[in-house]
Amino acid sequence: MSNIKKANDKQNVIENPWAALRDYTDARIGLGRAGVSIPTSHSLQFQLAHAQAQDAVHLPLDVETVIEQLETANLSLNQEQEIFTPILLHSQAVNRTTYLQRPDLGRRLDKKSIDRLKKVNTLKDEKYDLSIVIVDGLSSLAIKENASIFIKKLIETLSFDNQDWNLAPITIVQQGRVAIGDEVGEILNSKTSIVLIGERPGLSSPDSMGLYLTYNPRIGLTDESRNCISNIRIEGLSYEEAIKKAMYLLKESRRLELSGVNLKDRTTQTIIENNINEENFLIK
Repeated sequence: MSNIKKANDKQNVIENPWAALRDYTDARIGLGRAGVSIPTSHSLQFQLAHAQAQDAVHLPLDVETVIEQLETANLSLNQEQEIFTPILLHSQAVNRTTYLQRPDLGRRLDKKSIDRLKKVNTLKDEKYDLSIVIVDGLSSLAIKENASIFIKKLIETLSFDNQDWNLAPITIVQQGRVAIGDEVGEILNSKTSIVLIGERPGLSSPDSMGLYLTYNPRIGLTDESRNCISNIRIEGLSYEEAIKKAMYLLKESRRLELSGVNLKDRTTQTIIENNINEENFLIK
């Protein structure tokens, strides 16, 4: 009977001519209809996606697993510099409820974390070139699935770069927002900070990770001072493409000593710019 019922249900679905476009996007288009409603299978898939998005927001970050992933990766920039066990930090948001209700508390470290970082930073006059800050954000799943893989590939790329990169200790911040990387970078005395954070889940992407790059990080900076690379995940922006963009931004940020709206990602441009001073003859 069940097979007969399934066959009847399939016959009752009126297909949408736009359905073929679903091969090119995760958007819910061309779903067809059964009577005046969408087909049951698509309705159930939507409910599942919504539940996964909610879980991604509320699920605590599995810190032990992330640390184990990073240690297993055997991160090393060169023979002289090894990347040691990440430093575990926490924002001023004491729990998830507070974090969701008070974004301002997620942007600042608590006192214990500040004291811990100050003890770690042994550099005096010299600055670190880069600090990597892992933040749970609004999707702990995104960090668990993507952070360690991305960092391993990024450090491998940095090790082959012809410029020397002095990396600060990697940090992991719980209940954090993007801006918390500014405080971490300032305390660690870093020229540039990269924040890897779980992005707000979508109904087709509960595991999307974002990257925020800031030159001369310090408390009080706002979003126009950062560059963002979004949707880093297996089914989104590939690790290789994200690292290509990140390396371009890192090098240009170091060269120009800036980041944010004044630093453009030109990795997809094929036009060669020149410095010819073209004047308008009409206003000579």
